Amino acid sequence: MSATFELPVRIRFAHCDPAGIVYFPQYLVMTNALVEDWFTERLAIDYAHMIETRRVGLPIVKLDCEFSRPSRMGETVTLSLSLAAKGRRSIRIDIVGRCGDEVRFRAHQVLVTTSLESGASIDIPDDIAAALAVFAPHCSSTQELRS
Repeated sequence: MSATFELPVRIRFAHCDPAGIVYFPQYLVMTNALVEDWFTERLAIDYAHMIETRRVGLPIVKLDCEFSRPSRMGETVTLSLSLAAKGRRSIRIDIVGRCGDEVRFRAHQVLVTTSLESGASIDIPDDIAAALAVFAPHCSSTQELRS
């Protein structure tokens, strides 16, 4: 079983729609913040530096989400990220959002390392690949993860 990175997120008014529940696109904003914090805090790869200085991007190229229960303002949802697979140029992550023991949503994402100068995919830089290997040493490796 691979390691996980967890981040508690308090559901705020800005996350909610007029029905008073999390508007589903807000979960993508939350999961993007989770990935940024995972890189910076757990992998020790400064995400802002990676984007702004190194010009290495990590866009989502495939996304699958399942929303099982609504979340409401004032609740705290704990987001858990695990590395499901890594390829030469991409990673697949699994994210689960829970409030207490109740699953609120699940997301499966494929992220591809890209050059922000050319927009083309690039091999995962060595330091990032090494940090991923330390985070999840038993994670499966695959050549290509897009399908």
